[in-house]
Amino acid sequence: MTPSPPAQDLARTTLAVLFIGVLIAANVWILKPFLPPLFWAVIIVVATWPILLRLQTLWGGNRRIAAAAMTAGLLALLIVPILLAVVTILDNVERATALVKSLEREGLPPMPGWVTGIPLAGPRMTEWWNELASSGRDGLAAQLAPHLKEIVSWFVDQAGGMGLMIVQFFLTVVIAAILYAGGESAAEAVRLFARRLAGPKGDDVVLLAGKAIRGVALGVGLTALVQSVLGGIGLALTGVPAASVLTAVMFLLCIAQLGPAPVLIPAVIWLFWSGETFWGGVLLIWTLIVVTLDNVLRPLLIKRGADLPLLLIFAGVIGGLIAFGVIGIFIGPVVLAVTYTLLSAWVSTSAVENDREPAG
Repeated sequence: MTPSPPAQDLARTTLAVLFIGVLIAANVWILKPFLPPLFWAVIIVVATWPILLRLQTLWGGNRRIAAAAMTAGLLALLIVPILLAVVTILDNVERATALVKSLEREGLPPMPGWVTGIPLAGPRMTEWWNELASSGRDGLAAQLAPHLKEIVSWFVDQAGGMGLMIVQFFLTVVIAAILYAGGESAAEAVRLFARRLAGPKGDDVVLLAGKAIRGVALGVGLTALVQSVLGGIGLALTGVPAASVLTAVMFLLCIAQLGPAPVLIPAVIWLFWSGETFWGGVLLIWTLIVVTLDNVLRPLLIKRGADLPLLLIFAGVIGGLIAFGVIGIFIGPVVLAVTYTLLSAWVSTSAVENDREPAG
C-alpha cells in the first residue's frame, strides 16, 4: 500500500500550483492587448510560410529580403483598401452634395414600379415611401432627423473601431515580421514544449495544428479572393461605378465571413432603380452564383490543405466563427482537429492493447 505524502509536501505542492496559476493569469492579463495580434500573426505566418520559403530561394537564400517582402505585402493589404476608400469618398463629395440639395429642393422621387412587385415587403415599402414623399421637405427632415443622429453615432463608433483595428493590424504586422525572421526557432520552441507535455504525440499535434491552420487559411483566403474577383467582374460589366473599391470591400467582407452579398445586393437594387433592368437581372443571377460559391469551394480547399473529415472542418469553421468571431474560423478547426487526432490515437492504442491481451 502506497504511503500518503506528508502534509508539508502536500501543502507545498498546492502552494506551488497556486503560485504558477496566479503567475500564468497575471501574464495573460498583461499580454491581453497583444493576444489578438499575436494569434493573427501566427495564423498568417503559418499559412504563408511556404511563400516565404519560395521567395527566400528566389533571392539566393536571403531571409531578410524575403521577410521584408512578405511584411510589405501585409502592409499593402491594409493601405490599398483604405486609400481606395478615401479616394472614392473624395471623388463623390460633389455628387453627394448635389443629391442632398436635390432632395431639399424637389423632395423624394416616386418609388419605381418594380419595388411594389416584391413579395410581402414591396407594398409596405411603397406605402412608407409615398408617405415620406408626401410629407414635404419639412416633414422629410423631421422624419429623417432621428435616423441621421443614429447614422452619425454609428459612423463615430465605427471610426473608433477602425482606429483600434488599424493599431492591431500594425501590431500584427510587426509580430509577423519577427516570426518571418526567426520562425524556425519559434516553431522548435513550440514543438519542444509540446513534446515535454505529451511526448511524441505532442509533436504530432503541433504539426497537425499547423496543417489545419494552413488548410483553413487556404480555403478562407482563396475563396474570398475568387468571390471578390468574380463579384468585381460582375460589377464592372454591368456598369456599377467604383467597381475596384467595391471589389476591395467585398474581399474584406469575405475574409470576415460576411460574404459579397452586402455589396452585390445593393448594386442590383441600384441598377433596377436606375432603369437598367437587363443589367440588373444579369447581376442578380451573377450574385446568386457568387454568393453560393463559398458553400462548395471553401470546404474543398480546406480539406485539400488539411486531410480531415469534411464535416469536422465545416463544424469547426461555423462553430469557431460563432464562438470567437472571425479568428474563430481558424481556432475552431484547429481545436476540433487536435481533439479528433488525440481521440483517434487513444482509441487505436486501446484497440491494439486489447488485441494483445491473451485470451482468458
